[in-house]
Amino acid sequence: MRAAPTILHLDMDAFFAAAEQASKPSLRGRPVVVGGLGPRGVVATASYEARRFGVHSAMPMGQARRLAPNAAYLVPRFAFYRAISGQVMELLGRLSPLVEPLSLDEAFVDLEAGGLADDSASARAVGERLRAEILATTGLTGSVGLAGSKMLAKIASEEAKPDGLVLFEPGTERALLAPRSVRIIPGVGPATGDHLRRAGITTVADVTEAGEDELVRILGRSHGASLYRMALGHDDRAVVAERDAKSVSVEDTFDIDLHDRLRIRLEVERLAERCVARLRGAGHSGRTIVLKVRRYDFSTLTRSETLRGPTDDPLVVREAAERLLELVDTTGGVRLLGVGVSGLADYTQEDLFAQAEAEAGAAAGASGETAEGGAAAESGGGLPGAREAGAEAVVAPVEAADAGERRWTPGHDVRHAVLGAGWVQGSGLGRVTVRFEEPGSTVPGRVRTFAVDDPELEPSDPLPLVSGGATGAGPSAPVARAGE
Repeated sequence: MRAAPTILHLDMDAFFAAAEQASKPSLRGRPVVVGGLGPRGVVATASYEARRFGVHSAMPMGQARRLAPNAAYLVPRFAFYRAISGQVMELLGRLSPLVEPLSLDEAFVDLEAGGLADDSASARAVGERLRAEILATTGLTGSVGLAGSKMLAKIASEEAKPDGLVLFEPGTERALLAPRSVRIIPGVGPATGDHLRRAGITTVADVTEAGEDELVRILGRSHGASLYRMALGHDDRAVVAERDAKSVSVEDTFDIDLHDRLRIRLEVERLAERCVARLRGAGHSGRTIVLKVRRYDFSTLTRSETLRGPTDDPLVVREAAERLLELVDTTGGVRLLGVGVSGLADYTQEDLFAQAEAEAGAAAGASGETAEGGAAAESGGGLPGAREAGAEAVVAPVEAADAGERRWTPGHDVRHAVLGAGWVQGSGLGRVTVRFEEPGSTVPGRVRTFAVDDPELEPSDPLPLVSGGATGAGPSAPVARAGE
C-alpha cells in the first residue's frame, strides 16, 4: 500500500450515451439508451436521465423500453467511441508511462511513475487538470478516483460520479470500507455475495469480524484469503501498462433464429473477416480458430481447430471456420454465431499455410476431420476472447443479406447533398427519417423524411464533438465492455 494517493482511476460518465448526447443537440437532457434494438438486444449504456427510470447496462432492451418508453434508442457507433477513447488515452499517457486501460472508457494511471504527484495535494491537482483537459478535448466528462491502491481508486471514482473527483487518504482504508456492502470488493459477484449473505456476512466489517479462517472455510483458501486481505484494505496490485490479449473474437446475436444453412455459412464467413480485421488491427496473428454457435434452445457449442503456425490470413480463418461449422448441427435454428482466434503471436508463418490448408482439405475430403487433429470441444462456455468483442458481441445489428442494400441504422450518421450532416431517427416502409444537426448546434435541428434509396442521402462518418477533435476514423483503443 502506498503512503500517498498516487494511483488514479478514470471512468468516463455514461460514455456511449454521453457521446451520443454531445453529438446530437436534440438529445441533450433527454433519456438516451444505447444498445441492440432488436427483440434480443441488451442495453450497452443508459444516460443518467434514463437511469432515473431504472434502465441500466446489460438489461434486456424490451424491459428498458417498458421502463422508459419515451427515451431515444440508438444503435452503438463503436468506431466513433474508439476514436474518442483514443484521445482520452493519449491524455492519460502524458501523465505517466504506466497506464492500464480496462476498456474504452476506463483506465488506471500510476502518477508516481510519471513523477507528477507525491502527496495528496499534487495528486488532486493532477486529477482536476485531467478532468478539465478531457472536457476541452472531447466535450465529455469523466470521474476520477485517487487512492493508494487500485481497489480504493476505483471505489473513489464510483463515488465521484458523475463528473467529480474523490480522493481517499491512505491510512483510512478500513474505516472507509467497513460500512459498505461486501459486493464492493473486487471478485465478489452475485454468487459469492449470496454465499456470504447466507453465512450472515453482508458488509466489509462483517468480513473482517469473521476472520480469515472462517472465510477460507466458506470460500476456499485462495478466494477466502484474498477477500480477507481486500477487506482490510490491502491491495498491492501494480498498474500494468500492457495487458496482453489472449484471443480476438467477434459474435452476433440475431433478432430471428437463422435456419437456412447457406445464410448461416455466409454469416460465419462475414464474422471470420471481421475477426481477422480486428486481429490485424491489434498487430497479432493466431494459431487456433474457434467457432461458437448458440442454438435455438440456448445450448452453446464451441468447435476449434489448431493450425501449424499463427496466421492473419482471412482466407485461412474463413475456411477453418467453415470446416468447423460442418461439425455443428444447426437443425432447429441458430440465435448466435461467433468466430475467434486464440494462441496469439506477433508474427505469421506464411510458408506453413498452404501446406496446412492442403492437408486440411485432403483430410476433410477423406474423413470430415479437422486439420491437425484439432480439438472439437463442446461446452456451454463463451468464446475465448469474448471480452475483446465487448459490447459489439451483444448489440451488433444483423447486416442485410443483400450486400448492396443500404441500411439506415437509428443514431448513425448521414449526409444529404443539399441539407448537410444529420443522423437517422428511424426507418421503415421504404422511408428514412433524418434529423439535420451538428455537435456545435445550440438548438435541435430540423427533421426530414426521404425514400431509403434517395440518391442525395448517403451514410457518413461522424463529426467531431469538439472542433479539430475525434471522428469515426480516429485512433483505436482496447475494445471492451459496454460504457458505464
